[in-house]
Amino acid sequence: MRFFRGLISLGIGILVIGLLAKPALAFCGFYVAKADTNLYNQASQVIIAREGNRTILTMANDYQGDVKDFALVVPVPVILEEEQVNIGNPEILTRLDGFSAPRLVEYFDENPCDIFSGRREQDALPSAAPLAESKETMMQKNSLGVTVENSFSVGEYDILILSAKESDGLETWLKQNGYKIPSGASEILQPYIKENLKFFVAKVNLQEFDASGFQSLRPLMMAYESPKFMLPIRLGMVNGKGEQDLIVYLLSPKGQIELTNYRTVKVPSDVEIPEFVQQEFNDFYKAMFTKAYDNEGRKVAFVEYAWDMGSCDPCSAEPLNPDELQQAGVFWLDNNWGNSVFITRLHVRYTGDRFPTDLNFQETANQEFFQGRYVIRHPFRGEMTCDAAREYQLSVRERQETEAQTLARLTGWDEGTIRSKMDLMEVDTTPTPWWRGIW
Repeated sequence: MRFFRGLISLGIGILVIGLLAKPALAFCGFYVAKADTNLYNQASQVIIAREGNRTILTMANDYQGDVKDFALVVPVPVILEEEQVNIGNPEILTRLDGFSAPRLVEYFDENPCDIFSGRREQDALPSAAPLAESKETMMQKNSLGVTVENSFSVGEYDILILSAKESDGLETWLKQNGYKIPSGASEILQPYIKENLKFFVAKVNLQEFDASGFQSLRPLMMAYESPKFMLPIRLGMVNGKGEQDLIVYLLSPKGQIELTNYRTVKVPSDVEIPEFVQQEFNDFYKAMFTKAYDNEGRKVAFVEYAWDMGSCDPCSAEPLNPDELQQAGVFWLDNNWGNSVFITRLHVRYTGDRFPTDLNFQETANQEFFQGRYVIRHPFRGEMTCDAAREYQLSVRERQETEAQTLARLTGWDEGTIRSKMDLMEVDTTPTPWWRGIW
């Protein structure tokens, strides 16, 4: 179930209705593949840009159904005005994903005989029907305890900001106004009402959508001031089926952003793996992530990337430029691009029993760089006519054995199957001539 897909979907509490070996004999590595959000059938994407108490939140939208059946409910900490809501650029999420995705890099061994001889080679739900009441009537409290605090349109969306006194009343109000609410929604809504959160409700204005010429719904952005630094996820669990993946791109002027109510750990990284994984990188990363997720008790957030936006090594995509960062919600940049933007990519896989509360974050001053990085070292397989050749071949075989064991440990794959896929280095067993050391 994808983000904003179906009648209710996971994401940000959104109710949608309707170990690296020494690099000896190796050249510089370069990026060859990435594990992006296309790996996951149930991945949601969110951008959070935050400085101080100001937050700009972007919600990715890949709803696949008929747009007339699309609507959503999102808990928000304040009553939003029209100028606080905007339409986002879907390409920005693609750019952030590409820049921060775990990556595969490769190195190529040099000819050991060239090194030995002193020569070195060169680097080779149906949407709600129009309400009969006027806006003035809607703004009045009704017997259900629901108040329409604001209403406006942005792009192809008609938006309401609701407050409620009790969850049964909110559920009834939504149903009466044409929103299909799944069973169990009232129980999940109640904690948000107790916390005095408001509810951002959006549906598609079909006339505006048809006139826009867009083939799919665009992301929604909202800006607000609040000491609450959190991402509500409980609503999305109402009819979530199984585990769901959430990718959060956190942008800060200070450093890494961490969770305060769940452990934040780094995804396994900087390990050498067999060459054949280059053709099976997606399968590798999914298996590795699942194994790490299980090992950590299925209740942690994984850091997949943490880096200053001004650089990358290796780069899986170019860093976002100032204009793109502003489109991602970064609001603290000056005209000289002199302010820092630090990106933390968190990957959360969760279910209701393992993540019973929403995600609470904190900014830190930690600017330690980290990336999910996996290394392939290609042995030299050309002609080798020197005493160093056999020693090199033996070292490669030893290295390949370690790679097989590492891959099995990370993924749970069978070692025998792994070895059957490996292009193992052949070792020259020809005896060294007795006179080689004399002449």
